[in-house]
Amino acid sequence: MSLRILFITQDDPFYVRVFFEEFLKAYKPLDDVKGVVITRAIGKESTWALMKQMFAFYGPWDFLRTGTRYAGAKGLGLLQERFHWKGRSGLAQLCRTYGVEAFYENDVNSRSFLEKAAGLDLDLIISVAASVIFREGLLNLPKRGCLNIHNGKLPRYRGMMPVFWQLYHGEKEIGITVHEMNVKLDDGRILLQEGVPVEPGETLDSLMRRMKRVAARMIIRILAEMEAGSVQYRENPSADASYYSFPTKEDVKEFKRRGNRIT
Repeated sequence: MSLRILFITQDDPFYVRVFFEEFLKAYKPLDDVKGVVITRAIGKESTWALMKQMFAFYGPWDFLRTGTRYAGAKGLGLLQERFHWKGRSGLAQLCRTYGVEAFYENDVNSRSFLEKAAGLDLDLIISVAASVIFREGLLNLPKRGCLNIHNGKLPRYRGMMPVFWQLYHGEKEIGITVHEMNVKLDDGRILLQEGVPVEPGETLDSLMRRMKRVAARMIIRILAEMEAGSVQYRENPSADASYYSFPTKEDVKEFKRRGNRIT
């Protein structure tokens, strides 16, 4: 039995795009994917607020390097979109290369979006670094619920930037968890969990890229198990949870003092 799937994500050229490169290349049949919904960037309402947050996180030099990479990737993607050039620089272009519809949506909890999504008769919605909280109307819309990919070994490391915090605390293996979504953050039952060993000299950036490819393969495995009716769920107890927020400038300084690098 095939599943009708919708992804909700953000147009991040560094990490999200890596996930979809791996998934779209490997998953068959892609006819199951009814769309990729692209929301605004994570964390802040305005571009200026987001830039200030990222500057505090990266510091001047890493911010300049990362910002240049980001501007180049986004600019090329916009040109390809505007002039219909061939290429895969943007997430929308990548999806369309594989025949998957991609569209932008500011509010996935709005009545208009929910009505549109209901018309797709969805079995499953999958969040890939989606930058918005799913409300009950969205959570209850697909027949088999909503799934999220969390880069931490839940119930530990709930919240923001879990890969950063695991490196910060000297973890030798970084967790990836695929779990059901409910109204609480990172709280639903766990479908699959794996650990990714930290390689010598690995940066936060390189590790996050590698983890996106692992996560894509995990989603493919879960979809196969759901179709076969062999998924095994386990609890994600809140009593054992630890929660982290976005790192402060002081957190980043300590992260680097402990021998870690961001890029």
